[in-house]
Amino acid sequence: MNKKSILSFKKHFIFYWFIFFITGYTTHLQASAYLQDNTQTDAINHNEYKGLVVDSQNDKPLISATISLNGTNISTVTNDEGKFLLKVPKDKSNGEITISHLGYNDETISLSRLNGEFTRIGLNLSITELSEVNIDPRDPEALIRAVMKKKGDNYLSDNTIMTAFYRETIKKRRSYVSLSEAVVDVYKNPYKSPKTDAIKLYKARKSADYKKLDTLTVKLQGGPTSTLYIDVMKNPEILFTENMLETYEFSFGKTTKINDKYIYVLKFKQRPFIIEPLYFGKLYIDAETLAMKKAVFSLNMDNKEEVSRMFVRKKPRNAKVMPTQASYNIDYRQKDGKWYYGYGRIDLAIKINWKKKLFNSVYKLNVEMAVTDWKKNLEKATLKAKDRLKSSVVINDEASGFSDPRFWGEYNVIEPEKSIESAIKKIQKQLRKLN
Repeated sequence: MNKKSILSFKKHFIFYWFIFFITGYTTHLQASAYLQDNTQTDAINHNEYKGLVVDSQNDKPLISATISLNGTNISTVTNDEGKFLLKVPKDKSNGEITISHLGYNDETISLSRLNGEFTRIGLNLSITELSEVNIDPRDPEALIRAVMKKKGDNYLSDNTIMTAFYRETIKKRRSYVSLSEAVVDVYKNPYKSPKTDAIKLYKARKSADYKKLDTLTVKLQGGPTSTLYIDVMKNPEILFTENMLETYEFSFGKTTKINDKYIYVLKFKQRPFIIEPLYFGKLYIDAETLAMKKAVFSLNMDNKEEVSRMFVRKKPRNAKVMPTQASYNIDYRQKDGKWYYGYGRIDLAIKINWKKKLFNSVYKLNVEMAVTDWKKNLEKATLKAKDRLKSSVVINDEASGFSDPRFWGEYNVIEPEKSIESAIKKIQKQLRKLN
């Protein structure tokens, strides 16, 4: 491998240290905090609107669909069951919302329609395809170069302060064993700025059932910084290094037209002679502006030993820890002709093989962060070093209890799934017995 490739890989390697695991023995059999009762919310200054977003043809729930209050920066996303809960200031209760999902036409409805329990909203699949004569399938590399060249024009050029909701979950096989949530403030620099974005932890909560962890604690280091770092247009070193064309093969996928806008689908994968674990996936690019609106990619797991070294910080001596999945999803939203980070998600899976044990342990970890509101940072306020959330943070350790049960009242959060709600209730019940 030449010197340039080695430098590229070092940048790539740094990314993993934002999201590695910490595994080790624990004697804790109790969690130190409870999840608050979701019914305790402050309804003085806002109204709540619930909905279920589905494919209009087959009623399939649409995951990570964006719901935005028109004329504002207020938004949320649907959960894995297609459900959402949007909290809107009462003085904007006569407004409209727009529901969008890649591959479907946007739907705009008035808030007055959402007057029931999870009102069903169907989106129509966009089926108009872009003719092959409108693209040049011989030069996909020229497209990705153009996307990066226009980054400064297409993405936010202002300093902003974003409010975001963060959630991370750990499942042992099918059962939830840990849940952490937080509201954070993101101090985001312009996309063309080399300055690193900063995060301030505003409030966090957690619940864990350590008895299900079989004396092994699995923790995720990085927290919200990891979901922010996968903003590939702000942090191009993840994928788009200077020698990316030497590292990756690019090709065109099936191109579509959504809401009268053409969308290029650009596929990529690491070149065969590259032995280090890199990525493969798809980039969704607006054909008119050449702005990337979505990126979906995964880590190549073929080199298992190297992947394990990248992810695992600490482990028991009698266990072999093997990551089996690392998938990433980043969505961008548009307002006034500028695109910005809207939603990021990381799905990880690890398998732990124990010496002298017949069965292994399988864990699935999910982290997601959704920007729910933002404003221009006109005074260019910055965070002091002591207030910055470090990339080494373990949110589950930082989360406090629920001394302020009304805190979450006006903040938009991602609606929890039934399985998460069920896990919360079971964990709370067990902890009450222990205490």
